[in-house]
Amino acid sequence: MYKHSLAVLAVAAVMTGCSTIENPVDYVTFRNEPLVKQVDHGMTREQVRTLGGPPSSEAEHSLSGSTCNNYVLNVDGHEQPYYVNFDVNGRVDSKGFMTCAQYFENRRRL
Repeated sequence: MYKHSLAVLAVAAVMTGCSTIENPVDYVTFRNEPLVKQVDHGMTREQVRTLGGPPSSEAEHSLSGSTCNNYVLNVDGHEQPYYVNFDVNGRVDSKGFMTCAQYFENRRRL
């Protein structure tokens, strides 16, 4: 229990600098999923597909020209949306526990 609490606090501390707040429990629950654990900034679309398989859907951001993949993570019956966004060069520039639509909306507000 103590380790779990520390993990949640550590994730919350890291995420406070982000423009969008994500639930730290999601990170703890899904931290060992390949998309969460192994996908890094700068990876190619093909590398992400190798780790996470085909996305549930894809979305294109009309202003930036970026492409975003929606995934649905599932651990013990608990489902969670997860996005991976690619810049115009097809490289990962962000990822997180929300849908592409939510990510695009959050970017629009900045």
